[in-house]
Amino acid sequence: MSAKSAINKEVFIPHDEKMLVAVQVKRRTKKRIPFLATGGPGDYMTFICVSVTNKKPSHVSITKVKQFQGSSAFVKRSQWTINQLHQVNGIDSKKDCPEFDMTFDSGLDQWVAGSAGEKCTFIQILHHTCQRYSSARKPEFVNCQSKLLGGTSILHSAADSVTSAVQKASQALNERGERLGRAEERTADMMNSAEQFSVTAHKLAMKHKC
Repeated sequence: MSAKSAINKEVFIPHDEKMLVAVQVKRRTKKRIPFLATGGPGDYMTFICVSVTNKKPSHVSITKVKQFQGSSAFVKRSQWTINQLHQVNGIDSKKDCPEFDMTFDSGLDQWVAGSAGEKCTFIQILHHTCQRYSSARKPEFVNCQSKLLGGTSILHSAADSVTSAVQKASQALNERGERLGRAEERTADMMNSAEQFSVTAHKLAMKHKC
């Protein structure tokens, strides 16, 4: 099981949530934190996750999850609502890069993703989620490539693929139905013609017999 699948299973599913996206990150600048607040000594992996509740009305959260060295468990460290997110800074709108910043009510976090591709996927899905679920003020996305903010998102692409497949199948069934309908009409016409021919032949036979 991948780390992201394990996070979803351990951290979000038990709270009736589903994880939409997660990105593994490291800080670009060291943040001074008291020793006791780090959760213990040793190395750790950090993930920034976006999740939504299954119950309506839906609530979206952005959660920092850590896995400490020597432990298989994932620990929830910080969590914000989507309305506490003020800005997402993609750093460079001209090219792919792994760096990005997130500004919340509580302050600024500066991150480096595991790869530029992971960061791009995270920002695209986060932007789509904000557009869909933010009720009042929507967070600002700056210095992000237009491909991440405009057009069809990854989530939409998947939905569109399913919709397209269903439409094609429906169209094929309709066309088949139309062809069957026309065949049935031709069969009915032939049967009517045969019946009329039989009646006419019978009348002629009776006439000559008389």
